[in-house]
Amino acid sequence: MEPDLFTAAAEERQEKDPAGSPLAVRMRPRTLDEVMGQQHLLKPGSPLRRLVGEGSAGPAGPSSVILWGPPGTGKTTLAYVVSKATNKRFVELSAITAGVKEVRAVIDGARRASGGYGQETVLFLDEIHRFSKAQQDSLLPAVENRWVTLIAATTENPYFSVISPLLSRSLLLTLEPLTDDDIRSLLRRALTEERGLGAAVSLPDDTAEHLLRIAGGDARRALTALEAAAGAALDKGEAEVSLATLEETVDRAAVKYDRDGDQHYDVASALIKSIRGSDVDAALHYLARMIEAGEDPRFIARRLMISASEDIGLADPNALQIAVAAAQAVAMIGFPEAALTLSHATIALALAPKSNAATTAIGAALEDVRKGLAGPVPSHLRDSHYKGAGKLGHGKGYTYPHDLPEGIAEQQYAPDALKDREYYEPTRHGAEARYADAVEWTRKHLGRKRS
Repeated sequence: MEPDLFTAAAEERQEKDPAGSPLAVRMRPRTLDEVMGQQHLLKPGSPLRRLVGEGSAGPAGPSSVILWGPPGTGKTTLAYVVSKATNKRFVELSAITAGVKEVRAVIDGARRASGGYGQETVLFLDEIHRFSKAQQDSLLPAVENRWVTLIAATTENPYFSVISPLLSRSLLLTLEPLTDDDIRSLLRRALTEERGLGAAVSLPDDTAEHLLRIAGGDARRALTALEAAAGAALDKGEAEVSLATLEETVDRAAVKYDRDGDQHYDVASALIKSIRGSDVDAALHYLARMIEAGEDPRFIARRLMISASEDIGLADPNALQIAVAAAQAVAMIGFPEAALTLSHATIALALAPKSNAATTAIGAALEDVRKGLAGPVPSHLRDSHYKGAGKLGHGKGYTYPHDLPEGIAEQQYAPDALKDREYYEPTRHGAEARYADAVEWTRKHLGRKRS
């Protein structure tokens, strides 16, 4: 017997005894209109709406899709909605337990259903990134010939984890983390609807805010925590889920941190100043507070990239590369694993030699420009490639540095008003000592007079 996404027996049991299923299962949307967030994927005529039979396809059938997004954003939920709404045959496989044998069995069944009954098959394949290249190859004929319409779900970047031929035969749909408003609306529905908690308990604002931080954009995590806390409150005979009860249930203290207020900026400031001061332990403390409070990991990564240039600069040229790589990794993996990447970058930046010479250099240069100290570009540096430039004297007298033994020509580059101005004053910290030697040598050979 082929595996279904949700068997008829499980559905019948859930209808008879809703409390027997987890709250996250009970609150799954039944139609696309009930789906929270992801509205960019649910517009009229979208691939998902066509999969459930909305609209007239004519000669153009529904496309196979790959759903890519962090955990708890609704990939399995969307597949569930399709399974409930479509009149097509629906089969589920998980790449964790299935292999080529199971895939071929589904494809053979799909061809029989199509040839014998004219019934189309939708295959939901969860965790497709766990399939090897050979296992993914086994899907190609079925997708290409539309023996099945594939809905594949993955939490990993499909450009790295899904083979190119399968990507080219499918539409890639990117799911975004749910917003706080999305999670808040979902919690409100779970509290009041009969299939949820049926108004058995209420949720004060401070408890709701802590739930949002715990969730981190993951609807399943939010509902699981709510169900556990509500159960604990009811066991105590309480009609309200207090913050203390939630903290006890999920074993996580509510961090005093307002993501839209002073604490957001104060803790972020303390993180950067601790990195600047080379106190790696304090930096990790503030990083942990931001992570635990549910701060957007992309915000933290952006602050680290700024710090790498503002406070480290050329004292450690690798610092910016580390920070940029961390930001890219964070965008790809999200929490909770992103905490490891942010820790990696924070430690590297805190322990790196420090220099703000690049910061003060551009600041001084901008100050002069804003004062009007600009002046015309020296004629020998002007563009001389267009017709008539020579008659204007553009490029005349320019010395090509590569023609000289030392690769540097003694000629004026800055406008007259700034010809002796020196903005970059390197330190001798870390790798910047090499740049200090280089700038001293080049200024000497440029014939620069010390100001």
